[in-house]
Amino acid sequence: MSTINYDELMEPVIGFLGCKTPQPWLDEALNNLEILMQDHANCEKKAASTAMNLMFRYNYYVDLQVKLAQLVREEMLHYEQVLGLMNKRGQVWQNLSAGRYAGGLRKEIRTYEPEALIDVLVIGAFVEARSCERFYALAPLVDDELGRYYRYLLKSESRHYEDYLALAVDVAKTSKLKNPEEDIQQRIEHIREVEKNLILTPDELFRFHSGVPVKAA
Repeated sequence: MSTINYDELMEPVIGFLGCKTPQPWLDEALNNLEILMQDHANCEKKAASTAMNLMFRYNYYVDLQVKLAQLVREEMLHYEQVLGLMNKRGQVWQNLSAGRYAGGLRKEIRTYEPEALIDVLVIGAFVEARSCERFYALAPLVDDELGRYYRYLLKSESRHYEDYLALAVDVAKTSKLKNPEEDIQQRIEHIREVEKNLILTPDELFRFHSGVPVKAA
C-alpha cells in the first residue's frame, strides 16, 4: 500500500492560493476547537447544498452534473463524519452565524451568463483549496484523532478544487467568449486577490475560513 506524500499533494493547492494561513489564525483555532469543528460541519453541508443548487440551475452541462453529483456525496459523507466526531467528544450542536468569507467572495460574481457560472466555479475552487490548506496546516497541531481525519480529507478536498477549476475552464471554452483562456485567467487572478485579502486582514469572528483574529492583528 503506497504512502501518500502530503507535501507533494499540497504543492499545487498552495501554489493556487495567494497566501498561506497566518499563524495567529492557527493559534486561535487551537483555542476554539469546538467552534472550528462546528463551523467545519456547517461548511461541509453548505458545500453540498451549493453543488446541488448548481446541478439544478445548470442541468444542461453534463460534465458539471457528473462531477458535482460525486462532490455532493462526498461533502455529505464528510458532514456525517464531523457530526460523528463531535458526538464522540460530547460536543453539543450549536447555531453559529456565518462569517464574512463566503459573502465576501460572492460579491465578486458577475450578474450575466456564462460569466456568473464561471465565477461561481472559480470561487468554489478557492474555497476548496483554502479548506484543504487549512486541514494541512492544522493536522500536525491538533490531537491525533483529529489530525488523522484532517489528513484523510486532503485527497478529496484537493480533488474538489481541481474539479471546480476544470469545470470553470470547460464552461469558458464552450461558451461564446472572445478569449476564454484570458477571461478565466483574469478571474482566477482577481478572485485570488479577494480571497487573499479575506484571509490576511483582521476578522472579528473566528470561523473555519476567517481572517486574522482581531486581537492578533
